Amino acid sequence: MNFSLSSKAIASTKADCLVVGLPEKGTWPDSTNQADEALGGMIKTLQKAGDLSGKNATTLTIPLTDQPWTRLLVVGTGKDEDRSPANYRKALIAMMTALKDGPSKSVAIALADTPVTGEEAVSSEAARLSLIGRTLEDQLYTFSDFKSEKPAARKLNKAIVHASSAGKALKDAFNLGLATGRGMNLTRDLGNTPPNICHPEWLAQQAKKLAKDYDCIKTEVLDEKQMEKMGMNTILAVGKGSTQPPRLIVMEYRGGKAKDKPHVLVGKGITFDTGGISLKPGEGMDEMKYDMGGSASVFGAMKVLAETQPKINVVAVIAAAENMPDGGASRPGDIVTTLSGMTVEILNTDAEGRLVLCDALTYVKKFDPAAVIDLATLTGACIIALGNHATGLLANNDELANELLAAGERAGDRAWRLPLWDEYQSQLDSNFADMANIGGRPAGTITAACFLSRFAKDYRWAHLDIAGTAWHSGKAKGSSGRPVPLLVDYLMSHAGK
Repeated sequence: MNFSLSSKAIASTKADCLVVGLPEKGTWPDSTNQADEALGGMIKTLQKAGDLSGKNATTLTIPLTDQPWTRLLVVGTGKDEDRSPANYRKALIAMMTALKDGPSKSVAIALADTPVTGEEAVSSEAARLSLIGRTLEDQLYTFSDFKSEKPAARKLNKAIVHASSAGKALKDAFNLGLATGRGMNLTRDLGNTPPNICHPEWLAQQAKKLAKDYDCIKTEVLDEKQMEKMGMNTILAVGKGSTQPPRLIVMEYRGGKAKDKPHVLVGKGITFDTGGISLKPGEGMDEMKYDMGGSASVFGAMKVLAETQPKINVVAVIAAAENMPDGGASRPGDIVTTLSGMTVEILNTDAEGRLVLCDALTYVKKFDPAAVIDLATLTGACIIALGNHATGLLANNDELANELLAAGERAGDRAWRLPLWDEYQSQLDSNFADMANIGGRPAGTITAACFLSRFAKDYRWAHLDIAGTAWHSGKAKGSSGRPVPLLVDYLMSHAGK
């Protein structure tokens, strides 16, 4: 697809299809008025006749003759007072649903002047252009790598997005949106790749490829022998039952000043999770290929950084392993010594994500981080608590937690904070080791974070439990690309000017 930004008059822009927004109630955007004038009042006539309601996310395609456009797509944008960023995005998705498999080869999109409610950070033209760019890439995504019969190529190959100007600030916002969409799509590609292909060493190869594609990314991969020498016994314990050895993947982006402390992203990379000896039920186990969703999101964020090159230092660490149940696998009751020196009694081998993350959280102290954010499809309890709409957030620092919550609101990729009180820590008590790796059924998401918090005391740290948001089940099964938008917004808010 070819994407561009234009500040030309609507009537002078040629395309197979023109897209305009029509409110159900409220002031018409200037672009819609311009289009209606060029069409001799057609839009007003159709609205009065009841053919166009303007209800949010409704669409109507109208054939045209003797115009710069072959057809007009009118997208309902709802009432002005109800047009939140989430509802605006619904309208954008409806637009793309109508366009992406249609006959148009080129489209002119005039929706950036449709007002959105909320603070300036989410309602500005720049924010709207960024969301349009992200939605264009996101909604054009397909994954057919393993189908013998490939879908026919889409006809749509050019999108011109109208803006009040083609100045640098608006171009940057639009390009950031496009890059964020591409980062989400990389995350989805990695998550959707089957586990017989996507194993720890394959993930390491993707990190090396990212460094090869972008000079600003540096990648280092630690193998099982190096991790054993360092004392990363919990990552190794998780991978013992698999013929695929674990890997610790480190990617660095240094776009800031040399003295600037890096923001560190830590991703859980369990490329397949059987539960180990504590075997999961067979039904739905295929979705455990998505247990590397945290690492996939880290990849997506790093791709966005590589494409946009903001002035910030970011280190990404991925703890990758496959959790399988063979004769060498860890058993319930085993005790292992972590990289930190603390010991863990493994009571459930299906609580493996925290075991790979704890060594990674100890390892990242070497970078003297400004903040550490780990991402993990960690607990089913988070889905019970928050469903599939919000990512679970726990942190040892209120300022960091609030920054992430705000980033999620701005990006439309929301998180919800859960408590991390000391009272929960006792659920991890063990008679035989410094701690157990599970705390029982009550507050499962919280006790998992409590476990991780013991390895993150030396820096500002936040944990994002994305078990409910990293992928979709059912008919729409597939990786969601979340929480890449949240991560990108957070990182960009800390980038230098």
